[in-house]
Amino acid sequence: MDAGKEFVHIPVLFDECMEYLDIKPDGIYVDCTAGGGGHSSGILSRLSSKGRLISFDKDDEALATCRKKAESFPDKNWELVKTDFGRIAEVLQELNIEKVDGILADLGVSSHQIDTPERGFSYAMEGPLDMRMDETSPLSASVVVNTYSEAELTRIFRLYGEERFSGRIAAGIVRDRSKEPFTSTLQLAAKIASYMPAKARNEDQHPARRCFQAIRIEVNHELDAVEKLLHDGPRLLKEDGRMAVISFHSLEDRIVKEGFKSLESPCICPRDLPMCVCGRKPLGKAVTRKPVIAGKEEVKNNTRAHCCKLRVFERNDENNIWE
Repeated sequence: MDAGKEFVHIPVLFDECMEYLDIKPDGIYVDCTAGGGGHSSGILSRLSSKGRLISFDKDDEALATCRKKAESFPDKNWELVKTDFGRIAEVLQELNIEKVDGILADLGVSSHQIDTPERGFSYAMEGPLDMRMDETSPLSASVVVNTYSEAELTRIFRLYGEERFSGRIAAGIVRDRSKEPFTSTLQLAAKIASYMPAKARNEDQHPARRCFQAIRIEVNHELDAVEKLLHDGPRLLKEDGRMAVISFHSLEDRIVKEGFKSLESPCICPRDLPMCVCGRKPLGKAVTRKPVIAGKEEVKNNTRAHCCKLRVFERNDENNIWE
């Protein structure tokens, strides 16, 4: 891995994120997924020298690009941390930050990662079976594909990829890897397609798309991190602070939607009780009743924006007792 390699990523819903975050010049903000620094740069440009931005990423190339970009903001307080955003509470505690004014999380895989064949994220380009966002992690796509049991593969394809042919695909992988291990992205993509019915192979999207998504989520423990972020993030907001989350597939969006909903309506009392006795009061409210999606012009200029959804939560109960 070349740590100095330029990490290019077009930030989606940029204007919408800046608007919904309602950035205060002297505020403290967290960008959970720094990427190429697109959203982070937007936040920084709206902060004064008294403001503060903490950006996370697990990818060394992303962090190297952001360090270079930081040279354009010499008077701004920008801290870069190599970490999973699921650790937001621990990192802020280490930085002696109790509460923040805003949190942004773009859950998508970056354009740079997809378009770099040797990273192994793409089913359309030849590369090794890798898919690690943190290249020091021991778990890679190769380990998942070549060592997971048929039952485990079926589970992740069904749960993380929502793949209706998960069982037959898992069985095919286990059968064929006994002859020779899977080593490349195109090899795996072609085999996945061959395991599916002919009708399914003629869908608009690539037949291996859902399984590649599932493997990537498993390799990077993505949904565990999202759930932890949704639990800890809103509780780290100041009064009127906002948390904005961009998701790229239905599974993530449902988790975000339900997470925000549970913060709005946290009561766990039985429905037949005449009044609430659990003491759980709303922590805030969802600012976006429906997800914000990219406009036609943005999708035209960045096709990967066509499936993104932005949801925003605002904290507005500083005396809540169930944090």
